Amino acid sequence: MTDTNDGAEDGDGDADAPGADSVALDPWGSSTVSDYRKLFDEFGIESFEDVIDDVPNPHFLMRRAIIFGHRDYRRVAAAMRNGEPFAALSGFMPTGDPHIGHKMVFDELVWHQQQGADTYALIADLEAHAARGLTWDEIDDHAEDYLLSLLALGFDADEGTLYRQSANRELQDLAFELGVEANFSELEAIYGFDGETDVSHMQSVVTQMADILYPQLDEPKPTVIPVGPDQDPHMRLARDVAERTRFFKVTEAYASVAFDDDERPLVAAAYDARGEYADDPDRPRCTEAADYLREADDVTAPYGGDVVESVVEKLENAGMEPLRPRIRFFDRQATDEAFEALIDEVRGEKRVFEGHVDAFEIDREAAEDLALAVEVDHGGYGFVPPSSIYHRFMTGLTGGKMSSSVPASHISLLDDPAEGYDKVKAATTGGRETAELQRELGGEPDKCPVYELYAYLLAGDDDEFAQRVYDECAGGDRLCGDCKEQAADLMAEFLEDHQEKREQAREVLDGLDVELDSRRSRV
Repeated sequence: MTDTNDGAEDGDGDADAPGADSVALDPWGSSTVSDYRKLFDEFGIESFEDVIDDVPNPHFLMRRAIIFGHRDYRRVAAAMRNGEPFAALSGFMPTGDPHIGHKMVFDELVWHQQQGADTYALIADLEAHAARGLTWDEIDDHAEDYLLSLLALGFDADEGTLYRQSANRELQDLAFELGVEANFSELEAIYGFDGETDVSHMQSVVTQMADILYPQLDEPKPTVIPVGPDQDPHMRLARDVAERTRFFKVTEAYASVAFDDDERPLVAAAYDARGEYADDPDRPRCTEAADYLREADDVTAPYGGDVVESVVEKLENAGMEPLRPRIRFFDRQATDEAFEALIDEVRGEKRVFEGHVDAFEIDREAAEDLALAVEVDHGGYGFVPPSSIYHRFMTGLTGGKMSSSVPASHISLLDDPAEGYDKVKAATTGGRETAELQRELGGEPDKCPVYELYAYLLAGDDDEFAQRVYDECAGGDRLCGDCKEQAADLMAEFLEDHQEKREQAREVLDGLDVELDSRRSRV
């Protein structure tokens, strides 16, 4: 969750380095993604293009496909449209100066706050100490700079929440409780931890799970975490942990026998086709459905043989029981009082079993709402699985990765405007070898770090300007020298304005209850 790079990538190497296509996502390493589309297939990240039409007033990072993917953002977009509570959170590991890669996430937080989100930003000092080995003095040197830049970019401290992991006791108590839901084998599988991994490093992961779910402590609500794709392992674990804390699991069911998630769609298909095989289509029998699926190759073809075999066997075991849709509430870890309360709240026809309740007159959405309400009323967290949006990594100004350890590859938000100007002027471009070839063939803005500066930052909300720069470059009408000169001027103006606003933000930060100096020993 904590954006160590926030749009940049640490380490050395090239975006097309060997092994890049394996898309190994390491939250503390130097993950390289050469083909973002592979994330959709390998990790289940969805294309943001599929949800952008549901987003009111989408941010320019969304419109320009810099935010390229999401997990479960539809529930956040729905809350935004309907004026319902939702939240946004991201964390920052103070390993160096905040830079233009971090600005992307600052902007995403500010935009969500402007759309009505309860917005949280945190300094991930426990993670920086445990996972990166920074001393508390080193952490303190940078913590203030991140918060000043966030405030300068428009974060409303009166409406939002800023905190430091080590100073938030409520967060640490939540992390302790969530630790019950995770084990070493799981962390080993997700992060590659082994016998040499510090316990504090493992504890920092659980603290991040608590960060991600922290906005829901007062009330469950959709929560979005803006991150780079290298942070997706944290999001997958947080969603799993959130689910494990829930009192009840709500699923669709068709008989007293339980079907797995990968089996249920096939059972639904058999039920929908009941008119083809059932003596009484109003009361299709499980054995009839089993016989039908044995012969319905066109229906079973999309499913694996093991799934078909398992479904047929379960239907046979159910015998003459009617195949009938219902909603099933599983008791996962509810108190006895909460389970009894759920039974009482289910209206209409129902059947109560040991460990679950089947309801026949309620739809899935209403059932989810009911289970959540009962859980919260009886002391449960009721966590909504957190959502996430994913932005592309910025290319370094020198080509390859943008690295915090290579000053020429990135622009710090603390750089003198003249230094920022010089870095842009010295940047690698996507231009041709000569001006004549540039005019003839056009440039390659999709491979150009300078064009990225326009798209990610310098064009601001002006899509027409960003598109004009792109088209003029690709068409050969814009030469690299003039383009860099314009970008360098805009960068210097941005840095000058930003640093003036940072100075104004100091007074705001001084008035906030945020600990900037560690109370821990200097080690």
